[in-house]
Amino acid sequence: MSPEKNEKAAVNPMPEGSAGADHMSENETGHEAILTACHVTKQFPASGGRILKACNDINLTVYRGRTLGIVGESGCGKSTFVKMIVQMFQPTEGQILFDGKDITKLKGEELRQSRKKIQMVFQDPAAAFSPKMKIIDIVTEPLMNFKLIKRSEREAKAKELLRMVELPEDFIYRYPHNMSGGQRQRVGIARTLALEPEIIVCDEATSALDVSVQDRIIELLVKLQKEKGISFVFICHDMALVQSFAHQVAVMYLGNIVETLPGNEVATNAQHPYTQAMLGAIFSTKMDFTKKIESIESEAPSPVDTPPGCPFQNRCDRCMDICRKEKPSLKTIGKGHEVACHLF
Repeated sequence: MSPEKNEKAAVNPMPEGSAGADHMSENETGHEAILTACHVTKQFPASGGRILKACNDINLTVYRGRTLGIVGESGCGKSTFVKMIVQMFQPTEGQILFDGKDITKLKGEELRQSRKKIQMVFQDPAAAFSPKMKIIDIVTEPLMNFKLIKRSEREAKAKELLRMVELPEDFIYRYPHNMSGGQRQRVGIARTLALEPEIIVCDEATSALDVSVQDRIIELLVKLQKEKGISFVFICHDMALVQSFAHQVAVMYLGNIVETLPGNEVATNAQHPYTQAMLGAIFSTKMDFTKKIESIESEAPSPVDTPPGCPFQNRCDRCMDICRKEKPSLKTIGKGHEVACHLF
């Protein structure tokens, strides 16, 4: 997506969306909740008997046919959270409810069957595919694993899936290394579509692509969502990209959700100092180059040695005494808008 399109999207993004905190009801948002994370925490053991808290009491909801964007710096816990959604990790605490059922409790065949409904597009398609497999094998492998098609039906199904992602049918006999990065990512999307999932998780799915290719991939995701009613969870650290198409945006910092708000309000109504700092880092060819570019001072503290109080305190120019003593909780300040900051 070009800088000019990013700036335009920041001013006039898609209509108000629907993902948000777990306690927002269908009546408040107008959309049906399909997946809800309730007080989800993930801890990992660290050296010296310490604990690394990658995700800390996360409460988020994914709504049917809508996009939840999760944005934050590298290491903030975004990927850890979505890996719990697709059941690659088990939460240390909390529940993840899919259609009302806690998927963290599923085991065996019940767990295997549930994975058909939540699929993932990975950041690096080249690493996600076996270089020895042709595209026909890659996109039909999920269907063969679940015995949903016969071997004789693979070619027709593979061509159908490639048409969905706007790739030529004759690509089915290519190998991944014979394709561009954007084409490989489309193959990755085709593979996730094979099982007709209700939710697709995109983990930095466009970060390795050229900006022009990013634009086309996002347009494809939006098109597929309109046609099939798929819910997307899209994570990255590009605020301009996320706010251009996500219905709801959640901002993560050091394992915590610090703000959630509708995507069309990010540019004009973001309130948390960290969200505002990320917006200030968006580059545009139409920006005022006479103004000094402000950066966030210092580094984020170690996730194994977080200070008491607000996790953003050492980098915030509006830090108060209470920020060093008491951790702020998410407070509702508008429709679909919550912020964890003592300024509110």
